[in-house]
Amino acid sequence: MNRDELVAAYTAPRRHYHDLTHIEDCLGALARVDNLSVTEREILTEAIWWHDVVYDPTRSDNEELSARLAEAHIRPDLGREVGRLIRLTKTHQVEPEDRLGAILMSIDYARAERQQQFEYAVLIVLSTLGMLMLISAADLISLYLGLELMSLPLYVVAASHRTSLRSTEAGLKYFVLGALSSGMLLYGASLVYGFTGTISFAGIAHAATEAGTGLIFGLVFLFAGFCFKVSAVPFHMWTPDVYEGAPTPVTAFFSAAPKVAGVAMFVRVAVTAFPGITTQWQEIVTFVSVASMLLGSFAAIGQRNIKRLMAYSSIGHMGFALVGLAAGTSEGVQGVLVYMAIYVTMTLGTFAVILSMRRSGGMVESIDQLAGLGRTHPTMAFFLAMLLFSMAGIPPLAGFFAKFYVFLAAIHAGLYVLAVIGVLASVVGAYYYLAIIKTMYFDEPAEGFYDMPAELKVVLGACALFNILFILLPGPLVGVASAAAHSLF
Repeated sequence: MNRDELVAAYTAPRRHYHDLTHIEDCLGALARVDNLSVTEREILTEAIWWHDVVYDPTRSDNEELSARLAEAHIRPDLGREVGRLIRLTKTHQVEPEDRLGAILMSIDYARAERQQQFEYAVLIVLSTLGMLMLISAADLISLYLGLELMSLPLYVVAASHRTSLRSTEAGLKYFVLGALSSGMLLYGASLVYGFTGTISFAGIAHAATEAGTGLIFGLVFLFAGFCFKVSAVPFHMWTPDVYEGAPTPVTAFFSAAPKVAGVAMFVRVAVTAFPGITTQWQEIVTFVSVASMLLGSFAAIGQRNIKRLMAYSSIGHMGFALVGLAAGTSEGVQGVLVYMAIYVTMTLGTFAVILSMRRSGGMVESIDQLAGLGRTHPTMAFFLAMLLFSMAGIPPLAGFFAKFYVFLAAIHAGLYVLAVIGVLASVVGAYYYLAIIKTMYFDEPAEGFYDMPAELKVVLGACALFNILFILLPGPLVGVASAAAHSLF
């Protein structure tokens, strides 16, 4: 059937379809089904035209069509299989994602959601280029340029689902608040330049030997911009709405790559540009760390949408990572680097499961939909449980060692109260991770998800095994982190 015939059929009497492109996609999906007789193919084609969805054995709203299908002896399993293919083309939602792991996880989703947009990969590469420039910056100007190069593509991909109000809202919120944070960072940078007379980190370190009022104001505004980029309290307000509204692969990207770049920026600027006023910025980082840990732990308890829960979880994790920076020592920076490396694996593995939460009606995001996953998809449930245990800091998984390194650095720096608050926040945070595991293994099974795509299996398996087996070989990661930390002092 050519385009003209489709248009003619679309405009024929009693035809009431909302999307001609969708009908073409449905017919294309039907063409990919093998072992159809001529009669079966004709009747299923008519089902698409009349219902905008292929026949499903559970449907009973058209007696005439059901009778004709019964006469043709359409097999129930065939109806379900064709229905699955058609429904995959019917969902009108986007989803793009992270760097290598995130782009890998986007492949099946973009195909299923009809969102194979060439600009998505280009924007991710541009954002990654900005991250590389950001973490290698040696002065305030190049730092700001890298920050904007990282952020601008992210504003676009957050709103890449053009027909979704939630995605548009997420992109707009992220853009407006991101512009505000960039202005604050730039104002702080101008104050630092005004009171030190230089923009290079080395020059600032040489000039900033005393904590004058103007320099402290500049430092506060500078750190405010950093806090926004890493979703740290009190500049976290965008995170839950953007995580929920943005396409899921984009959310996975937000939760991993920009956080790593933001924390690296935070560490480099604090340690290399302001070593002479360490006591002053330690106070700022300690407050931000405590507030982030507590808010992330308590606010996530009442969440039922798993993407919003991951948003508050990421806020808490940034608080834990900043415990190491608050120590202000080489050991603390080493702990931050180890923590962020392990955090990325925990987050990407969890989002691989979230991207697999797809059934006949499309993507689902409610935690309740994971009910009985231990019986319907035991391997997926086991790996997700290990990742959640690791996020909670349960030994002997990698997440335990991540928290161990930052808390140990805080103790060695004399920050005993901060370490105790961190441990207590970890205990509170364990509740909502364990609640998900309880849902997976002890609740009655919900409808099963479709089989996990191969690329998501690879990401989930690699991330889960890293967290499980980290205890056997922690040396390489810890050694690299230690060498990187010592290079800053």
